Formats: sequence, structure tokens, C-alpha cells
Amino acid sequence: MEKQIGELYEQLGDLKGKLSDLLEENHRLAMENHNLRNHLDHSKEDEEETSDNKAEVNKSFPGEGYDNLARLYEEGFHICNLEFGSPRRNEDCIFCLDFLNKTK
Repeated sequence: MEKQIGELYEQLGDLKGKLSDLLEENHRLAMENHNLRNHLDHSKEDEEETSDNKAEVNKSFPGEGYDNLARLYEEGFHICNLEFGSPRRNEDCIFCLDFLNKTK
């Protein structure tokens, strides 16, 4: 009987050691999981901000560029590739007008 109690006590000690190891591993894995979730959340936020910024740039750029070219043309400068930036002589340029019509 004493021998059996000794063996059970030894098994209980082993189980306590294993339980302690498992609790430590569980805590370590919970912390790692928490850190990975935070990292994933930050990565998703950064990705969404980047895609939002790209979408805003893509939406605003063509209209803004067209407006700038139209303003330059109205101010009396060529916007066609043949004479870009040179002053117009109070006459319409068919190449500039064609370019403006293509970009609409």
C-alpha cells in the first residue's frame, strides 16, 4: 500500500510538472497570438490607408490634369505635343483642341 501511494505521489508530481509546462506554453502562445493579431490589424489598416490613398489619387488626378491643361490653353498656350508651352497667337490650334477632346 505504501509502495502504491509512493508511485501515485510520483505520478502526481509528474502531472504537476506537465501541467506547469502546459500552462507556460499556453501563456506564451496566447501572448504570441495577441501580438500576431495586433500586427495583422495594423497591416490591414496600413493596407487600407494605402489603397484609399491610391484610389483618391487615381480619382482626382485625371480631372485635375485635364483642368490644368484646359486652363493653360485658355491662358493662350499650346498643350499639344507639337508646340507644348509656346504661346498661341490668338487662334485656335486644331491639335490642342483634338487633344482636349480625347482626354474628356
